[in-house]
Amino acid sequence: MMLEGTTVGLLGGSFNPPHVGHVHITDQAFRAFNLQKIWWLVSPGNPLKPISPESIDIRVNNCKKITRDSRVFVSDIEYRFKTNFTAETLRKLYKFYPRIRFVWLMGADNLVNFHKWDQWSWIMENIPVGVMARPGEQVKAGLSQTAFRYRRFRVKATSAASIPMMKAPAWSILGGPMRNISSSQIRSGIFTG
Repeated sequence: MMLEGTTVGLLGGSFNPPHVGHVHITDQAFRAFNLQKIWWLVSPGNPLKPISPESIDIRVNNCKKITRDSRVFVSDIEYRFKTNFTAETLRKLYKFYPRIRFVWLMGADNLVNFHKWDQWSWIMENIPVGVMARPGEQVKAGLSQTAFRYRRFRVKATSAASIPMMKAPAWSILGGPMRNISSSQIRSGIFTG
């Protein structure tokens, strides 16, 4: 059972496959946002990606193998909720866990295209967002449509630890060391770093 006020980061994704980059940004998020838990939300599929992922069971099991941190909870809750979009998932999580302080976590590459997500402005206005730098994406993320629209609500990285306690909209982009690896590179057999 989660205690009232517990701070939980939500890292959604296909995790097809999970890799050290996911572990790295999870570690980074724990430190920067002062989170007590992070839930890896393994999605059944990504409406913006044409590729069919491995089965949900395989991806969940692979996630459990790669993360050894007891503060990380690997979940197929989107599959069980039968939700296709982040906003739907968040509404259900808020319904079932009204006293948890959630923070949405994503890579800078996702912020670049965030305005294409279903109900993206609802997400920004209902959950604090932590954005992790990705090689080659940090500048683009800072210039994205979402960053421009919500520029008044951007929190400096030096104050990112306060984000879980803030009322949305509130968001921050973290810099720092990056891993040049992605699931698509692994699937194609090419990655550096």
